[in-house]
Amino acid sequence: MAIPDDPTQWRIGLAGYGEVGRILAEDLRAAGLPVTAFDIKLGTRDEAPLRAHAAANGVALAASAADLAAQCDCIVSAVTASQAVAVAEACAPAVRPGAWFLDFNSASPGAKQRAAQVIDAAGGRYVEGAVMTSVPPYRIRVPLLLGGGGAATLAPLLNVLGFAARAASDQLGVASATKMCRSVMIKGLEAMVIESLTTARAYGVEDAVLASLAETFPGIDWEKQGAYFFQRVIEHGRRRAEEMREVAQTVREAGLAPWSAQGTAERQAWVADLAARGVFGERGTEGFARSRDWRIEADRILADRNKQNDP
Repeated sequence: MAIPDDPTQWRIGLAGYGEVGRILAEDLRAAGLPVTAFDIKLGTRDEAPLRAHAAANGVALAASAADLAAQCDCIVSAVTASQAVAVAEACAPAVRPGAWFLDFNSASPGAKQRAAQVIDAAGGRYVEGAVMTSVPPYRIRVPLLLGGGGAATLAPLLNVLGFAARAASDQLGVASATKMCRSVMIKGLEAMVIESLTTARAYGVEDAVLASLAETFPGIDWEKQGAYFFQRVIEHGRRRAEEMREVAQTVREAGLAPWSAQGTAERQAWVADLAARGVFGERGTEGFARSRDWRIEADRILADRNKQNDP
């Protein structure tokens, strides 16, 4: 069966049913679109929240990535960065002729090009997507750059469904390079703020540091920004670390040493490890990545460091 020209007649597939996948599912279902999802957590002990969300929102669940691809007219891949190519490879054998494959993942230009090769060779139509800011505040309307030969065709079709997409280039890699270079700065700033303010807290000089930052950058509320950065990295440090490893690869592909990007990946992963050990409390309880005062989280980090250093 041919892919409908009218996107409102599409069945949307979500490869990845994490935070981004669930937000897209909610908004697409609210618009009346049929949605099917697959996630590697299905069939594991961590599947309960995914099944509950799917049941509450009328989302069908596929048995595998190939099962998803066989059913859908447009697949949105929203997994962790390291799995971007693997998901494309898993979907490719069953992708429907002419079906769209929108790669939402924060992967390097090289990874996007490898994913495109397997989808296009199987008869699908691959388009890279670069999500240009945090998804939750914008939801489906998050600014989205598209790249590849089908970008200009897909952008208006996605916008009919509620997306805020625009074609950046017909050359694969341009959109993802834009995203990756931005992340050197944005994710790097997150890591630097956590490192700076936690260290300042250890020395008791945090108020002086914040005052100096406010003098140099008066347009930024450093208290509010600091709290936000701590929250986002505690909650999503693992995914951010994977993204930054892809950012580091992007820098390498340009012929440079990724000193900043690699250090950011390590700091993000370090915070994720602390969260996994329960340093910030249990997920879903008051205090886990929900404190409005970054000092509370910094004190938890410092208390853990002191505990680890005790003889």
